[in-house]
Amino acid sequence: MNKLVKTKDLYSAVPEYLTRLFEECEYPWQMLPKIKDYILDIIKRGIEGYTLISSGVLVGENVKIYPTATIEGPAIIGSGSEVRPGAFIRGNVITGQGCVIGNSSELKNCILLDKVQIPHYNYIGDSILGNRAHTGAGTICSNLKSDGKAVVVHGEQDYETGLRKVGGILADGADVGCGSVINPGTVIGKNTSVYPLTSLRGVYPSDCIVKDTKTVVKRV
Repeated sequence: MNKLVKTKDLYSAVPEYLTRLFEECEYPWQMLPKIKDYILDIIKRGIEGYTLISSGVLVGENVKIYPTATIEGPAIIGSGSEVRPGAFIRGNVITGQGCVIGNSSELKNCILLDKVQIPHYNYIGDSILGNRAHTGAGTICSNLKSDGKAVVVHGEQDYETGLRKVGGILADGADVGCGSVINPGTVIGKNTSVYPLTSLRGVYPSDCIVKDTKTVVKRV
């Protein structure tokens, strides 16, 4: 079971306005320091069909934003997405189309590709979530080590990110069960599912079921 971590191996398609960023970063965590400037450049150039609803907040068509949600710029919310009551988008956030940002969920410095669902009480910080990725209620992307040192991604080799904050890297179709903790620098492969109440650490292969931290079986 290969523990793949390169951008091209984790994401099969990206929105047109994210193509350049994904193509220039060999590893997904390399995008994290670039998100803010990338958004500001897109806002300057604009996206057809998108509207600037407030300073630094660019929103696509048919987006539903509940009155009690808070969006701080810079941010881009993809067409057909839903930002539910009490959601807090703290800036440096890009979503694709058809995403669900759930009640009382908090996002900062992250990218969500198309049809990502973080529907209930989630924290997604310094993270990249692939197409149709899903986090169950109460799942947290922990983005800071307790010792404050730079995050290392532990796969088939160790990858020094050089970044103090790296949350979860979820590939296309990754599905994490309720109440789980995605520890800093964790990578979850394509179409891999995780049981609820799991503490995740390291790199998990694609097309697997993660039953607990150390029990990983190939999906049949």
